[in-house]
Amino acid sequence: MCRSLKTLRPPALAEEATEDEIRAAALQYVRKVSGFRAPAAHNREAFDRAVNAVAEATAELLETLEIRGQTARTGT
Repeated sequence: MCRSLKTLRPPALAEEATEDEIRAAALQYVRKVSGFRAPAAHNREAFDRAVNAVAEATAELLETLEIRGQTARTGT
């Protein structure tokens, strides 16, 4: 699933993932799960809420992961 999603944590990503990279990954995930590249108007709000929730969860995950005994991110 989502084979083109890239790893957003060190050492796969040399620097901290940006907000744009996290949001792009969340959007790609929601598109894959929902089956919609662009949702119809009546589904837009739910789609956008899902993208926001996935992006927030991803940012939190990246901030709290420990990589080789150190935190992956120092905060956003």
